[in-house]
Amino acid sequence: MPAAIEVERLSRRFGARTAVEGVDLDVARGEIFGLLGPNGAGKTTLLRLLAGLLDPTAGRATVLGLDVNRDATPLRQRIGYVSQEFTLYGTLTVEENLDFFADLHGVPGALGRSRKERLLAWSRLAPFRARRAGHLSGGMQKKLHLCSALIHEPEILLLDEPTAGVDPVSRRELWEILHDLVERGLTLVVATPYMDEAEQCHRVALMHQGRVIRSGPPEALKAEAGPGASMEDAFVAVVAGTGRAAMGRGAAPAPRVQAATARDAVVVRLDRLTKAFGGFVAVDHVSLSVRRGEVFGFLGPNGSGKTTTIRMLCGVLPPSAGLGEVLGYDTARDARGIRARIGYMSQRFSLYDDLTVEENLAFFGRGYGLSRRRLAERSAWVLEMGGLSGQERRLAREMSGGVKQRLALGCAILHEPEVLFLDEPTAGVDPMARREFWDLIGTLAAAGTTVFVTTHYLDEAERCHRLGLMYQGRLIAEGDPRALKEGMRAGVMLELTCRAPFRALRALRAVPGLGQTSLFGSRVHVLVEDPAAAEPVIRDALAGDGLQAEGLRPVPLSLEDLFIIFIDMEEQRRRETGG
Repeated sequence: MPAAIEVERLSRRFGARTAVEGVDLDVARGEIFGLLGPNGAGKTTLLRLLAGLLDPTAGRATVLGLDVNRDATPLRQRIGYVSQEFTLYGTLTVEENLDFFADLHGVPGALGRSRKERLLAWSRLAPFRARRAGHLSGGMQKKLHLCSALIHEPEILLLDEPTAGVDPVSRRELWEILHDLVERGLTLVVATPYMDEAEQCHRVALMHQGRVIRSGPPEALKAEAGPGASMEDAFVAVVAGTGRAAMGRGAAPAPRVQAATARDAVVVRLDRLTKAFGGFVAVDHVSLSVRRGEVFGFLGPNGSGKTTTIRMLCGVLPPSAGLGEVLGYDTARDARGIRARIGYMSQRFSLYDDLTVEENLAFFGRGYGLSRRRLAERSAWVLEMGGLSGQERRLAREMSGGVKQRLALGCAILHEPEVLFLDEPTAGVDPMARREFWDLIGTLAAAGTTVFVTTHYLDEAERCHRLGLMYQGRLIAEGDPRALKEGMRAGVMLELTCRAPFRALRALRAVPGLGQTSLFGSRVHVLVEDPAAAEPVIRDALAGDGLQAEGLRPVPLSLEDLFIIFIDMEEQRRRETGG
């Protein structure tokens, strides 16, 4: 059978910048092919070339036997493209968006209506058909975006970071939907910055600086990196083998932190903190405390109240009720005093792209009221800490995501804040840069800086001293990662290995009495009360679907498992109490 996609020496330049260079790859029909790499690696440009939205500068590519350059118009009728950008119409309802895209693709009325109903039921969006797209959660918007791309029943689906910025629960749901599409005969090409998502793919291509630096099945790539290696380890090893210039900074200079508070003093305190917007309660009676020098990880699905809580603690939003204190300042009455002693780094890094490195530092330093002499001292420290020496006159827009990230952190700590708020600071950054960034966070915390960080990377959450899990405005779990896992008494997690994990997932979910069952990479996790009693039940269910367990063993709860269990428990509590 001919390949669904064939690419030979494909390149694309934008002026003097090469976005994709000499790419060779092929995608088989009926497989999930992953494009892995950080922002700026060339994934989006490659997908746009395959979709016929960009003309190649050199090389060639065929999709379903059609040349992406000569046959772009007929090709677009046979593929679906899900971009990173929000291409839905926020003021239209779920149903109206699907009707619009059916009309756009020329799907006849009666056929469009029947497909719409199937997609709404399949994606579990039917109860929300009358809700405006702009009022959906991030995960639900992703599902609607996917349904819009499927309304004309394409043969190939190109997805550009479909789970970016989505919480672990929604990520699992979206990947189950993608596996279901493959079962129905579609071919998928999925770009992602999440290394753990590689294990959901049949094969992957690792992209770096516009090139495909290695491709193959995920298990083979991990085996090359050594026993027990993760996909992130494999990526780092391959990049290092390409001769990439080291991003290491050497030993970071020790930060000098103001000693205004004792080492074990509580510096952030919330007491029944609440924020309502009209009838919608975004943060609901949250209480917690964070001590000096702690790295506190704030987890939760999109829309759970994490950012609203941080904005209240930074003095940007007044609370509706309850108390928030930062360094002894009341967030409602002393916002000005708080802002002078905290640092904040947003997901977008808050840099000015048209300013150079030194100009960005000067801008933020003056905003913090640093004297000229102090600004020079602190800027020199930031340049050394971030490995930015020699790049002082480089424009921010010319820098990679990892370098921008370190500059943004430097700007946030120029004035030596005692508390640092970081909102998804590593989103889309490559694994090497993420590891180095977390080393910097550890250095700051060791010197006494309190770090309050939100993240969707659960491996990063493991590096926090304590975690708080938010869900629908409430803090539903709090504690250090190890204690949370060891204290969970919901049952025993069994890990199943078999050749068709998605089919196994569906078979096991139909078995009464089994607990939470979900995909975990290329394996299936099943929560059970009695492993000995559950094992024959699981094997019989698999056999009934023509499957066989290659491995079935108890495993420790992962933080991702824990995240989902806590949310399931909260949902059950709400059903039982009616709220």
